Amino acid sequence: MKKKSKVLLLGWDAADWKIIGPLLAKGQMPALKRLIDKGVYGNMATMNPPYSPMLWSTVATGKTADKHGVLGFLELAPDLKGIRPVTVNSRKSRALWNIFHNQGLKSNLVGWWPSFPAEPINGVVVTDKFQKVNINPNVKNPIAEGTIHPKERTKDLLNLRLHPSEITEAHILPFIPKAAEINQEKDQGLQTFAKIMAENVSLHAAATNIIRTTEWDFMGVYYDMIDHFCHAFMKFHPPKLNPIPNNLFEIYKDCVNSACRFQDMMLGRMLDLIDEDTTVIVMSDHGYESGHKRILKMPKYQAAPSLEHRQFGVFVAAGPNIKKNEKVFGLGLVDVAPTILNMFDLPIGKDMDGKVAFDIFKEITPPKFIDSWESVKGDFGEHSDTESNDQLNDQEAMQQLIDLGYIERPDEKIEVAILKTKSDLKHNLARVYRGKKDYESAKSILLELIEEKEPVDVIPYFMDLLSISLEESEFDKAEIYLNELRTRDKKFEINTYFAEAKILLSKNKINKALELLKKAKDQKPNGEVWYQIGKIYMRLNRFEEAHDAFENALKFEIDNAKFHQALAVSLNRLEQYETAAEHALTAIELIKYFPEAHYTLGEALEKLGDIDNAKKAYETAAALKPKNHYRAEKAIENIEEQIEKTITLRDKSDYKYRKDQIVIVSGLPRSGTSLMMQMLHKGGLNALTDSNRKADISNPKGYFEYDPVMALHKDNSWLHDAQNKSVKIVAPLLKFLDPKYRYKIIFMNRDLNEIVKSQQKMIGRDTETLPVKLLETYKKHLNQVETWKSKEPGVELIYVSYKEALENTTSVVDKVKKFIGLDEMEEEAMLACVDKNLYRNKA
Repeated sequence: MKKKSKVLLLGWDAADWKIIGPLLAKGQMPALKRLIDKGVYGNMATMNPPYSPMLWSTVATGKTADKHGVLGFLELAPDLKGIRPVTVNSRKSRALWNIFHNQGLKSNLVGWWPSFPAEPINGVVVTDKFQKVNINPNVKNPIAEGTIHPKERTKDLLNLRLHPSEITEAHILPFIPKAAEINQEKDQGLQTFAKIMAENVSLHAAATNIIRTTEWDFMGVYYDMIDHFCHAFMKFHPPKLNPIPNNLFEIYKDCVNSACRFQDMMLGRMLDLIDEDTTVIVMSDHGYESGHKRILKMPKYQAAPSLEHRQFGVFVAAGPNIKKNEKVFGLGLVDVAPTILNMFDLPIGKDMDGKVAFDIFKEITPPKFIDSWESVKGDFGEHSDTESNDQLNDQEAMQQLIDLGYIERPDEKIEVAILKTKSDLKHNLARVYRGKKDYESAKSILLELIEEKEPVDVIPYFMDLLSISLEESEFDKAEIYLNELRTRDKKFEINTYFAEAKILLSKNKINKALELLKKAKDQKPNGEVWYQIGKIYMRLNRFEEAHDAFENALKFEIDNAKFHQALAVSLNRLEQYETAAEHALTAIELIKYFPEAHYTLGEALEKLGDIDNAKKAYETAAALKPKNHYRAEKAIENIEEQIEKTITLRDKSDYKYRKDQIVIVSGLPRSGTSLMMQMLHKGGLNALTDSNRKADISNPKGYFEYDPVMALHKDNSWLHDAQNKSVKIVAPLLKFLDPKYRYKIIFMNRDLNEIVKSQQKMIGRDTETLPVKLLETYKKHLNQVETWKSKEPGVELIYVSYKEALENTTSVVDKVKKFIGLDEMEEEAMLACVDKNLYRNKA
């Protein structure tokens, strides 16, 4: 097999553009800048839960954790009688280096998490156990069996390890210039610094040695330096958080930035050691919160520090076939392995969850596929026996996980520790399923965990069940889980504002939900609470206030895609189309595969008259969400009709018959909807009605109602029965129509005073004194219909005056027939329906 260009994959755990960006701008990360200038860069989306061993195993396999099997920081021993830090034995899928081994390529691996015990691949493996030493300098630290492959390399690499006790002021002062002011009896900051620095320098020394002294096709190196510095020192990072003492802030404020700069220095050395034929990828598995969301008092539950992991990490690539100085979008961790396989012209497993990132390449190699690399027979450089013995009892690695806060110190009773670990691994699997929107699998595991109860705290399980119920719009279940959480003993503060607000909204208690979120905003303002407030204002058609709320959200998180998208929607409603397009584009830059943002961009461009690009935006939205992005499909149809007629923007009064259309008669109660339903029915258009409500003195010719309409806001699944028929739906319920269908809406207008008087008479109340509040509510409903119509591409609507229907019936019948598009409707039968004696309560 012909050898391909080499690939060097560098993992920088927790690297974040929000931290790195300003350093690049100041010229303080020149090596990374050099890569960006001659390559591509962009965001790298993380996965749920954002636990590093799971994420880096996804990078290596192209598969989510439910497939590759690494489910946390710990694993059960093979005999199920103990626990230990996660090892490569937990991984059930073949990694890139296993595939390369099978295909005759050489791979080197340094520090990958997890990689211990070293797999016997064609190449050199220095595992994640290599750099771990006892911090006591008087304790010997031999290299354990399985740390390095092949064993013969152990002698060469042994002396490259740096012990924390060897860290000197020359290492410390560039990071902590005021280190002399630290009270080391009370503050362990320098000890933490020395440990992180020594471990990463040790790995880097091994990596540079191997890169120089071996032949290789692929090399992967993992650094945890930035992540560990963030966990230790991010609370001191500028801007200063109020609870942080000034003296500690001044001592440690430069640590995180300095870690990034040192990481860049190590990158510079690696770049010096490779040739021009090598493709370099620098990436992180997640970002790290450096702003107002930093947590000073970490909750006491499994892997709580990951709460500060941000959704986006970094991605940079440069090489012979990589585009130059371009930003790329839509990358995810699952895409890395398929992309690298494509670089080597090797087939991609159909069971991989990722895709090839074609956008990074100058010239595209069409991908090859294989059902699964797991089913291929042959030598893949794997362990023949996963049964392990004492070399896996890694106290140093276990202690580090405890120090970082990722795990609690295991219970002294081994059976309790095993049970807790089992529960944590199951919970992580449930969270993986939730991230994949496989809610049934997630719920099954969570409910099973709750049944197991002791000695595990079940609050996190109820929190996940609450979140899933809200995501599935099962608000009754959500309320049950919310009440369950409230009754349990809380180990930590649970923020249930958003959950409670969504439940209130499901009950149409909009003002109560708004009041609750405003209270949350006053107590602890943040971007998410402003965003939720803005969504409620949008629901109330209070677009100016929604616009202001979304702008406030962006003040907290300027790089939040959904905030930009929401602001774009509000700007479209305010007819500020150019600015709407700008924010929709920003959302797309942040997350390329964001169908709602593409749709919003299409709306704005269509209103601006840019029909061709509007169509492209709608097509992208439909392609990204093919199963349920019906609005985009309808918008595309509308634009194609415009293009066919070679006009810029057609008025929605130019109508034609549409296959399987649903004709809706709407309006406010007592506005003449029953009359129009009767006209359509007599004219030959069948009505969807159950005839449960009989004719009476108020409507002697019948109501033409259909009982399921009353619950349209809860269930609209019956609408397919209305295709090619007419159905009566009152105005406030129109917004709950399923966008998958085409609708022709005949909206009946009548003087509001007449409507209210007719209603008052119908229920036996005084018709002289009209309820002002009801009149105002009806005015709002009418305004909302006009706004709703303008944003629904599948909706065509005409207004018909009830008075006109009575006094100028021929004209109205002609208008309705043209609107529906059925020439064969019986005009005479429609005309005969009008009885002017039924024009009640005329003002």
